[in-house]
Amino acid sequence: MVADDGKRASVWHSREFLLLWGGQTVSEMGSQITVLALPLVAVVLLDASAFQVGLLAAAETSAYLLVALPAGAVVDRVAKRRLMIWCDVALFLVIGSVPLAHALGALTLAQLYAVALVSSVLSVFFAVAYQAYLPAVLERRQLLDGNGKLAASRSVAQVVGPSAGAGLVALVGAAGAMTADAVSFAFSASALTAIRTPEPRRPRSETGPRPTLRSQIRQGLDYVVRDPILRNSVAFNGTANFFVIMVETLGPVFLIRSLHLRPGLVGLLLALGAVGGVAGGVAARHLARRFGSARISWISMTVLSLPGLLIPMAGSGWWVLLFGFGWISWTFSSTVAGISLTSYRQAACPPEMLGRVSAAARWITWGTLPLGGLVGGGLATAFGVRTTLWIAVIGGCCAGLWLFFSPLRGLRDIPLREPEPEPDPERAPTLETVAERTGPSAP
Repeated sequence: MVADDGKRASVWHSREFLLLWGGQTVSEMGSQITVLALPLVAVVLLDASAFQVGLLAAAETSAYLLVALPAGAVVDRVAKRRLMIWCDVALFLVIGSVPLAHALGALTLAQLYAVALVSSVLSVFFAVAYQAYLPAVLERRQLLDGNGKLAASRSVAQVVGPSAGAGLVALVGAAGAMTADAVSFAFSASALTAIRTPEPRRPRSETGPRPTLRSQIRQGLDYVVRDPILRNSVAFNGTANFFVIMVETLGPVFLIRSLHLRPGLVGLLLALGAVGGVAGGVAARHLARRFGSARISWISMTVLSLPGLLIPMAGSGWWVLLFGFGWISWTFSSTVAGISLTSYRQAACPPEMLGRVSAAARWITWGTLPLGGLVGGGLATAFGVRTTLWIAVIGGCCAGLWLFFSPLRGLRDIPLREPEPEPDPERAPTLETVAERTGPSAP
């Protein structure tokens, strides 16, 4: 969308963004139902242990570690909108196989692992393409507003999704509730199909061979490593995700088996915790203007996230609300910080490299998720679920120190500089020479 005279500066006037936003909002809501329903299927229907639930969480996130890097290079080579449509169609079929198998009496834990793994791969390709596609429908100055709205709707989905999921679980069971997620992917595919604005074509070099997939992957990694803001932000996200996935994985086990809540109430409690994400998405733009986008990113993750320590203090009766209050602080803080950091990456990175750079960042930040799921399951087996939750919340609250001890602490606002031209594949900097190239000249 191009704003010639400023009249169309608002993202509300972009038909393409509204379609993208609407489709993704519905899809996120369905996915949040599955976030609740899938571990409940394992725990309630298949009597899975804490370690088996940890393995399931690892399968759900393993693709971030295994295919995120090549996914970025592939996204930069193909039409992003078309790729997202095909991912939505495939996810409709994969997620829909769970309620179908349950109806036929053929559902097994092995199928859940397979569904988690395949949907993880498809979700990685969709997510990388999605972030790389957003600058095609918005101007650079609109990215903060657009990312804020996307984050807010994602957090709304985290509120409504588990609540709706709790009702569906009570009504049709955990497996049947996943039907809603399958339908949401079909809606997302339809919304993407309705977008008509063509995305910019990648410029082709008239001389020389086409860069190899390996060289393009390396370029994405090199770009992340040599940019001090990106480098510290992915370190923060990777550390936070390692510990947060422990809470997400073991939360249902803790609430059902330790606090003896009914599955429907678990969904309502998780929905309460997501309220902070809604507030964070709505407040992010105002807080960035009031305090500075750089300043608020590290303040939110070193100070505002501290009430997350309430999560393992939850107990019976009204004390169970401490779990929800802890989630509120974490989702608020991470949403505020994430919007600014994501907007920086989208604005500062050359458009033709955005897929690779986003994938490299996600490989690091999301690659810790399967590791966290496995470690969380192992620690819970050895030391108990509540002790593991204490380890997770302390580690998660310390993750913000990556942002505090970074160039962000000396800045008021994150610099949304014009992107540098794409480096020559033959002269792309290597990881070994990054320190020479950056030195003290951090932005």
